[in-house]
Order: sequence, then C-alpha cells, then structure tokens
Amino acid sequence: MGRVQQAEAKPSQTRSVRVEELLLHQGILDEDALAHARTLAMRSGRALVQVLIDDGLAPEDAVMEALATVSGAPFVRIDDSSLDLRAATLLPDAFARRAFAVGIGFEDEGATLVVATSDPANPFIRDDVVRATGYQVRIVAATRADVLSVLARATSVDVDAHEISAMAVEEMEPVEDQSAGGTAVEDAPIVRLLNVIVTQAVDLRASDVHLEPQEHELRVRYRIDGVLHEQMRVPRSLQAGLVSRLKVMADLDISERRVPQDGRVGLVIGGRAVDLRVATMPTVHGEKSVIRILDKGRGIGDLPSLGFSEHTLAGWNAASAKPHGMLLVTGPTGSGKSTTLYATLQRLNEVHTNIITVEDPVEYRLGGVNQVQVNVRAGLTFASALRSILRADPDVVLIGEIRDAETARIAIQAALTGHLVLSTLHTNDAPSAITRLIDMGVEPFLVSSALDAVLAQRLVRVLCERCKAPASLDPERAHSLGLPEGTPYCEPTGCPACGGTGYKGRRAITELMPMNLDLRRLAADRAATDVIDATARRTGMQTLRDDCLRLVAAGATSLSELARVVV
Repeated sequence: MGRVQQAEAKPSQTRSVRVEELLLHQGILDEDALAHARTLAMRSGRALVQVLIDDGLAPEDAVMEALATVSGAPFVRIDDSSLDLRAATLLPDAFARRAFAVGIGFEDEGATLVVATSDPANPFIRDDVVRATGYQVRIVAATRADVLSVLARATSVDVDAHEISAMAVEEMEPVEDQSAGGTAVEDAPIVRLLNVIVTQAVDLRASDVHLEPQEHELRVRYRIDGVLHEQMRVPRSLQAGLVSRLKVMADLDISERRVPQDGRVGLVIGGRAVDLRVATMPTVHGEKSVIRILDKGRGIGDLPSLGFSEHTLAGWNAASAKPHGMLLVTGPTGSGKSTTLYATLQRLNEVHTNIITVEDPVEYRLGGVNQVQVNVRAGLTFASALRSILRADPDVVLIGEIRDAETARIAIQAALTGHLVLSTLHTNDAPSAITRLIDMGVEPFLVSSALDAVLAQRLVRVLCERCKAPASLDPERAHSLGLPEGTPYCEPTGCPACGGTGYKGRRAITELMPMNLDLRRLAADRAATDVIDATARRTGMQTLRDDCLRLVAAGATSLSELARVVV
C-alpha cells in the first residue's frame, strides 16, 4: 500500500502542468493566481492541484473536471442515487482514506466495481483495488469531499458490522451454551450489530431482511426491488443473540424457540419513522428471522404514480366511484396490494365519507380514516371487527385480507347492503378470485351480485434510466410474444446509480376484470376459472402479460422481468 502514497506526488506533478493549462484556457485561473499557487506548492511540498483546491484559488469541481479530462476518467458527483453502499464497503478503510478512493457502484451485472477517487491518474490505485477485491475496476474522478463523505457513511454502517461481529464473539460465551434470555440479549455489540443491519437495509431501500442460520454461519440477505441479495455473513455463535435481541424489540417470547412468532416494532432511523414487522420460525439450524421494513417517510403515491395504465386507471376509478359493491385486489405477498388500496382510500377520503378499515397490521396511518388493528389474542379478528364496524355507519370499508369463509360472507353482505367494500385475496390472477370466493363457501349468486371488479397485480423492476441499453427483437421472438416486428425495447446494463443490477425501483403491472353481465352469469353458474378467464379476455380484459409487454415496448422494463414475474 505504500506505493500509493509515493505515486500521489509524482503523477500529480507531471499532470499539473496540463491541468493548469486547461484551467488557464477555461479562464478559471489567471497568471497571477497560478504564480501564487506555484509558490505555495513549492514552499509546502504539496501538489499544485491540491494547492489550488485547499487554498481556494480555483473551485474544486472545476479542478476535478480538468483533472478528469486530463486523465480520461469521467467526473461524477456522488449522491444517494449514484451510491451503492455495498460497493463502498469493499475497500479496506485505511487504504481508501490514504488513496482517497472508494467504491460507489457496480457495472456489467456486478462484475465491475466503479471506484471514485480524487486522484484518477494514479496508475497504482486500479491495481491495488483489483488485488484487494478481485473485481474488474473502472475509475471515475470525484471531489475529495465526496469521497470522504462516502467513506464516513460506509464506516458508520457496513464496515463496522465485521468489527462489531468480532467484538461480540470475543466478549461473549458461545450463545448455544446460554439460555435464550441470557446476557447476549443485552450485550452491546449484539445490539449495535442488529442496528447496523437494519440501518443499512433502510439505506439500501430493502423491503425485507432475512437472518438465515446456516451450518457454520448466519447469512444476512436483503430483498431490494423484489430480489434477494446476500449482504454479509456473521459468525454462527451470534445467531441466537441476534434473534433474542430482535424478539425483545418486537415484544416476543424469547424463551420460545419451537414455534413461529410474529410481532412489530417502531423505530426512527436517520430521522425517518420506520415500522418493522418481525417473524421468526424454527429451522434445522436454528431460528430464521425475517424483518419486513415499512418506511413511513416515503409516503403513499397516487394510482398513476404506481404505474397504472390509463385503461386500468379509468376502469378502477369508475368501479371505486360506485356507492356500494365489492372491489378485490389479488396477488401474492409483496405485490403491492395494500399500497393500491391505500392509494384508493386517499382518493375516496373526503369530509362527507365515513371510511373504516380493519387491518393486520395497520401499515400506514391515514388522516381522516378510522383504522382498526386486529388483535387475535383479545378476540378481535377480521370477522368480529367487521360485524362491529357495520354498526358504525360506514360508507367505505377496507378489510386488510379475506382469509376465511366467515369474513368473506360478512364482506359480501356488507357490499350488498349499501357499503363499498375493498379487500385483498391471494389468487394468481383476477378470474381466479370468483372461484376462490365460491370455494371458501360463499354462495355463487351472492358473489355474482356483490362483486364489482377484481384487480390482479404484480411489481416489476424498472430499468435504470442512466444505463439501459436499446435493443431490438428478432422477428421470430417478436411473433412469439405477440409484438410487432422491429419493436424496440431495452435491456439492463448496470451502473453506479443502480448498484450494477440494471434496475432501479419498481412499478405495478395490472389485470383489471370489471364484472359484466356475462361474468356475473358465469359466477352464478359456478363456471370453471378458464371459462371465466376466456370470457373476461373476450370482453376487453388486459392480462398481466399484456400490461408487462406494454412496459417492455415502452422501454420501462425488460423481457427478463416478464419471464421472472409473469407466468
């Protein structure tokens, strides 16, 4: 590592003449300022470039842009949108601070590490980074202030995780030899390590954290934009302590390790209110824990911002504008059903409308909406709460999920007696919702009368705007997808802004099935799902596949996302 220090002065002195000429040509420096800078550099032994920055003789951005031009490395400003904390933690802290270099992202599907440095022409930085990380490396130029800011942030989060892990192992006996409520729960390193894991997950916009015991270690994975990424591995001896600490935070029974448990905890991280939903379950190697993160600071968008097409938006708004009936949103866990319902409630939330919800849990607090939290231990279930709130004169009722026959029947009756009922159901597509309700024990003629619309949805990753690459479909593949020949589309590439994945953010794809006369007749006759599906398509329903292909053709997502999300 000593070579890096040696190399800093020599390349800087060699290129300073070229940099100063560029600054003179651009009018950023004049001859008097340059002469003064040379005098200061000679007296202090500092490189001329650093004198120009440190002594305020030229703006740092301008000097770094000139330096980038001379070295052939692009100049970047580092912000949250262009920073991947996973890359920022790869370089040893001592080397990174000595060389003023830090990883900021990945490219080429994660094979190339993008390294920002305030000395981009230093030939030794690339070689040392390759040796330290094993990645291919692309160098970009950045201000020293930006580099140091990233290093400070990375140190406070992920770099400390390994140090805290080592400290925890040293300061505690093996957790397996202690009771679940032993001193490990109160051990400061364990507390700090869990805080680091959760804080980093929030910074990386993760929706879930998985703490998974393996045979010899504990694997930590984050789900970011719907895809799991391994983040770190910590010693297996810390697993029970971390789980116990998590149980204490979520008010769970730390002595019970044989059955699944779930709870929740509210935190403030970086000034943002965050809710954590905690679930534990026994596995052959110990208890696995999953933390679902609900960042309340992000708020709830409206339906257009969620990605609804004009066709779906018009149909859904028309259905939700009716004074009574049942609207269902279907899809697997994590498909954005609750977000869609909350956005719908925000549109319906007016001073003359009485809205009551029954949820488990209440994920977002909505002003002007009466929200009820299910409490099974106290006997407050979806069904019992629903029976009570129907006596509270609601106009709109939201049921977090229809889980059983009793809840389904009460919801149907509410829809038939002048209430607008919104809820979710776990089915793979919209037509299956009819069959599912009937299978739960609801009479077919009640489903036919009460149900007004079913919206199936999924979330697909959105291509990164900074690095997506245009491509074109060959005729055979275009034909198989039902797209016109020559349809343009884009593929993921990977850049610092998206962490090398090629994607940044998600949006909804939808399948809206409004109930028409033909569909109501089929529901009353207990028709098979495939018959209902064929009729819905014939009468104008756009499928999840159709909606995803719309986004592919618009360059918003990729064909690989179509294959990953849509069956």
